[in-house]
Amino acid sequence: MKFFKAVLKLQLIILFLASAVVVHAQSNDSIIHFVFTSDVHFGLQKEHFRNNEKVSALEVNKALVQAMNQLPVAQFPDDKGVQQNRLVKGIDALIITGDIANRMEGGIQSATESWKQFKTIFIDSLHLKNQYGSKTDLWVMPGNHDMSNAIGFHRPMIPKKDPGSMIGIYNLMFPDQPIHHFDSSIHRIHYSKDLNGIHFIFLSLFPDSAERVWMEKDLKKVKTETPVLLFAHSIPDVEPRFFENPNGIHDINEEDKFENLVPERYKDGKDVKGQTILEQNGFVDFLKKHANIKVYFHGHENFTEYYQYKGPENNINLTCIRTDSPMKGRFSSKDETLLAFELVSINTNLNMLTVREILWNSNKNGKNFNWGKSMNISLR
Repeated sequence: MKFFKAVLKLQLIILFLASAVVVHAQSNDSIIHFVFTSDVHFGLQKEHFRNNEKVSALEVNKALVQAMNQLPVAQFPDDKGVQQNRLVKGIDALIITGDIANRMEGGIQSATESWKQFKTIFIDSLHLKNQYGSKTDLWVMPGNHDMSNAIGFHRPMIPKKDPGSMIGIYNLMFPDQPIHHFDSSIHRIHYSKDLNGIHFIFLSLFPDSAERVWMEKDLKKVKTETPVLLFAHSIPDVEPRFFENPNGIHDINEEDKFENLVPERYKDGKDVKGQTILEQNGFVDFLKKHANIKVYFHGHENFTEYYQYKGPENNINLTCIRTDSPMKGRFSSKDETLLAFELVSINTNLNMLTVREILWNSNKNGKNFNWGKSMNISLR
């Protein structure tokens, strides 16, 4: 009898130690959480929001940030994703892929005023903290509206130029080298961050030829097995209008309608309504060379979608995460219960990323939110 009791005791000890090892391994998982949104468009009004009409972007974005501030006490859904069923807790970063201001047409407020409002909401009113108790990082890049306000546009704006949001973004991301005057040929807003073994690259609008030269240098410092995430404002199947005018003196004018937002000159023709096959293929070739680029995050088209970019010749397979806009949502403008942002979680030990849609205005009262679609992505 004593023998069997000793064996049973030994078995219990072994089971306890085994379970302890599992719990220890789970607790030591290296986890990253970041929030992703885009196209906040200060200066606009929303036709309908929470039983009110013509609500300013200041108020809508205030409600958005209030929803984000609730994240730490939220519980992940039972969806087989990273950290399922656990509390969210710390948020490492909030990432916004541009269009902080709206283009200054038709009575829209200046980019300078829009940047002031952005700071009030997304810097002063954001109370999120990371897992170590420090304030959550804010990583921002420009959109086409921010850039057009700074360099001019082919339709009239008032004022004709205002680099307020571009200067604001630049000084936020490069606080050690602040500027007071913006020169688009010098002050390129692109940078990279490393977090728990993941390399984040933030681009100036689109990975055009100039950005790829910079990215090539940046990636020389990154091991080929390190997962890389790209963030940009533009969709990967980029619009011709963003490129430098191929006509005449290559300027911004009402006839050609090119916006000269990237330094690469448009090569697929002379018309802004053309295709971007050559421009996209340059990016596709870069992706083939750097297989550790795993996910492309972007805004601009203003709705939530998780999809595969195949390239113009169907010869690449890049996972893309597109996010909604609080002000210009393709679907959420008509149905405010569809307003959304993304919460992205990464287990760096397993090289697994889960992106989850958060429907932050699903009940129109701001007291809680619903989980929407989700997707698991391998970073191996």
